[in-house]
Parts: sequence; C-alpha cells; structure tokens
Amino acid sequence: MSLHASLRFLTKYKVLICNVRYASQAMPQLSSEKYNVKRKDFAKVQNSDVNHFKSLLSEDRVLTEDGDVLPFNIDWIKNCRGQSKVVLKPKSTAEISAVLKYCNDRKLAVCPQGGNTGLVGGSVPVFDEVVINLMLMNKIINLDCISGSLVCEAGCILETLENHVKEHGLIMPLDLGSKGSCHIGGNVSTNAGGQRLVKYGNLHGSVLGLEAVKANGIIVDCLKTLKKDNTGYHLKHLFIGSEGTLGVVTKVAIHCPVLPKAINVAYFGVNTFDEVLQVFKRAKSSLGEIVSAFEMMDNYSIKTVIKNMNLTNPLPDYPFYVLLETHGSDIEHDTEKLTRFLSKEIDEGQVLNGIIASETAKIQAIWNLRENIPAAGLRDAGYLFTSDISLPAANYYQIVPMLRERLSSKVKSVYGFGHLGDGNIHINVALSEFNEEMLSLIENIMYEEVAKLNGSISAEHGVGFYKPKYIHYSQDDSALQVMRELKQLMDPNGILNPYKVLPETKN
Repeated sequence: MSLHASLRFLTKYKVLICNVRYASQAMPQLSSEKYNVKRKDFAKVQNSDVNHFKSLLSEDRVLTEDGDVLPFNIDWIKNCRGQSKVVLKPKSTAEISAVLKYCNDRKLAVCPQGGNTGLVGGSVPVFDEVVINLMLMNKIINLDCISGSLVCEAGCILETLENHVKEHGLIMPLDLGSKGSCHIGGNVSTNAGGQRLVKYGNLHGSVLGLEAVKANGIIVDCLKTLKKDNTGYHLKHLFIGSEGTLGVVTKVAIHCPVLPKAINVAYFGVNTFDEVLQVFKRAKSSLGEIVSAFEMMDNYSIKTVIKNMNLTNPLPDYPFYVLLETHGSDIEHDTEKLTRFLSKEIDEGQVLNGIIASETAKIQAIWNLRENIPAAGLRDAGYLFTSDISLPAANYYQIVPMLRERLSSKVKSVYGFGHLGDGNIHINVALSEFNEEMLSLIENIMYEEVAKLNGSISAEHGVGFYKPKYIHYSQDDSALQVMRELKQLMDPNGILNPYKVLPETKN
C-alpha cells in the first residue's frame, strides 16, 4: 500500500477508546498473603477513630461498608488487594492536615490515593491502612494564560485539566493513556512521564510549585508559580516522585506550554529494531524540535491490541511499528516536512510502509492502537507481569528477545512497547496464572540485565509495592541511606504509604 493509498484508507478508520477496569472478574488474592508480607506495628482502626473521622469530615465522606470500601482496596490491574476498613474523602488541605495529625498521633497507617491507575501497587493498601482518596479535591484554582501557569487541587483528573487549558490555547505537558481517570496529584507523586516527555520534559521540570501535608499534619506551602525561584532548597522536588511516602500532595502549580497549532502523526512499519533506531536518529535530525513523541511497538503488541480490543491495523503485518507525533506552528509546513521525511525513509527501504494523519479523529485512531496495549494485555493473560524500565537507546529492546529465549515455553508471550524517545520501554509477560516462583525468575532476569546496562528498574510508574526489593539494582547503598534518612525525618512513625518504595532493612 502506497503512502497516499494509506492516507485514503485512514479516512475510513474508526476511533475506539477502550477502558478495561480489571484484568478479570475474579477477586485478587490479598497482597499480604500473595507476597508474604508481615504487618508492621501500627494501631488498628477502632469505632472511636471512625467517629473522629466523621467529626473531621462528614458521615457521607467516611466509607466503612465492605461494598463501598472494596474498590479502593484493589489496584487497576487487579493484582493487589488490601484490607482497609475505612476510606476518607477530604475536600480541603485543612481536612487532610487534621486527618494526618490524628493518624500520626494514633500511629494509624494511611494510604494516599488518587485515580488508582498505577501499575506497581503503590496506590492501594497492603493491610488495613486508612485510605485517603483525593477525588473530591478537584478544583481548578487559577490559570494564568500569559505565563501558562495552572494552579489546581491534586484530585483534578488529567483529562479535565487538558480540556480546560486547551480552551485557553495551552496544553498539559504530559499525556497518559489513563488521563480520563488519573489525578494530577498522583501524576506528580509518581513523576509520571507519558508520551510527550521527549518534547516537554518530565514533571520535575514542569511543576512550578506544590502544596503538601507532612505525616504530622504540617502543611508545606511551596505553591509558587515562578519559573525561577532560587531561594534555598527546592523542597517541591522531595514530593515529586516520592509516591506519598514523604507527604500528601494537595495542590499543584504546573507550567502549560502553548497549544500547538499543527499536530501530525506518522505511523509506519519497520523490519528490524536497529532500523527503528536509525529512523529515530534521522527523525531527530530532519524534524528537529517539532518531534513530540516517538513510540515503538513490536509485532506482538499490535497483534494483542487488535485481537482483544476490536481495533484495526491500517498497515500490513510488520516486525515493528513506530508512532511519530509532531507539534508545531504551521500545519502545511509541518505536514510537508513529515511527508517528505517518511517518503524518503520508504524510498530508501528503512521504513516498509507508512501513513500520516493530521485530523483529530484520525490521529486518535492511531493513538488508540498504542494506548490500548496495556488493557489488551490484561485480557490476554491469566496473570500479566508488566514492568516499565529505562535503558540506553542502543539497548532499548534487547531484554525482550532475551526473556523470550530464557523463559521459552514457560510463559504465553513476551512483548515490548513504549517511549523510545526517552528510553522508557514497557515489557509485558503473559502467564496462564500467577506463579510466585515464575514471577521471581522474570524479575531477577530482567532487573539484573537492567543493572548491567546501567538502566533504571522504574522509568515512570514508580517503585510502589512491587519493586522495593529490586531498587538496589538502580540505587546504591549511599543513595538508599539518604532516602531512609529523609523518610525518618519527614515521617518518623512511618505511617505514610508503608510497604512502598524503600526496602525493609535487615536486622
């Protein structure tokens, strides 16, 4: 199919946005039993505690019925299940401050929670922690259209913010497949990356300021909207990526770039991963600053999403696929530039076939193929091991064939996809059912190789509940010691999101 024929084909392509809540309808095993975790010495919630929470909030914002609490105990991929007996829904920073002060005094463990879209078990309790869900803290406080600074509460849904700033000619600096349900506070707390990082950077650069509440209830106000503020320590960075273990993020000030006037997407097939790398290198040279995303999907990733999500691939069967997006200011210029680049790559044989889209519906249709891969994987396995890692570009894909060879017939499938533009690959391993021995084997093979390649065991989803015991592959003892000292300073009773991020010390 020629480039122009492919473009004609795309006009008939239908948009489908799929939302899969859980991997299956079966109730997941308790995390504490599944992963053999011992409960720490925290107090247990009593009726008097519940009554006190009701006095701080209101009766309707303190959930205690089993059916009401259950959804807050289970993670998105339905691999983790906690045992919380109470869920709190505060509406203000003052309420969170009062709740945390009380819990800290009583030594009640808490689990801060946003949209609960995480993939490493960081947003659900392990035992009976008090869940503090920020869904009702969803006010947009201010938008300065001149500077591009947005100030909002932590419970704002990313897509809501995206739509709001778009009305004012701006764009959110991050874009995630879960943007319809994830919260900006959770994005900041996990330092979420997403598809646009290659152009707009990570949240450490985009977050201008924030407000957070420490374990003892003290409110830390770093909610500045200045792009330059070099007065003392940059305390906001303590909370970005700390996954709720140092404090609860309650408000965020974030810089929103100008909405691009021209958005184009190219989707094309490539024969080998080495050729994908060469195309990436030439795309950066030929397209320069307009490249906003460069996503790679292997053949099995696309086959899985087509099979399980009722989507259609507008291209024939190829070993690798690339989704390249550009953001610019001149649609005619950018489209011509991208078309010229893709045509040259096809003529020279690096790209086997490709299509370009400039209209919103057609762009979304292509993005659906990429964004629905995680949900498709959940439908394809009795148990899905999913991990995001960072690797040098040259080594980006090599763990996938290595896992296929080492695991062989022990698993149903191994495939990789992700953000090649920033070195972040997502690796999925589908198993017939959960098997602790097999899980340990997969993780050890993968993370040992990550360490050899000087990569990171977590690129954008955080460490959460799953990865603390592997954090030493990415951080040495001196760094871990500083992290423990910070945790002890900020949360001496250890009530904030226990069992997450930092590994247990050996006695």
